[in-house]
Amino acid sequence: MNERYNYKIGEIVKMKKNHPCGGDRWEITRTGIDFGLKCLQCGRQVMIPRPKFEKGVKAIVPAAPPAGK
Repeated sequence: MNERYNYKIGEIVKMKKNHPCGGDRWEITRTGIDFGLKCLQCGRQVMIPRPKFEKGVKAIVPAAPPAGK
């Protein structure tokens, strides 16, 4: 099976390599041929090609449960 995961805007992913600021968690801001990512530690935004993004993703960070429940 060679199925691709369908990434969605707003999802948080953990990458294999850390950003120079030390952060390893990124928010997806754009999908398509290129992916737009925003570092959650320093706020820097980058664009990377889909193959490099898919190779570099270590995990998808689950959304936090709603507060108060």
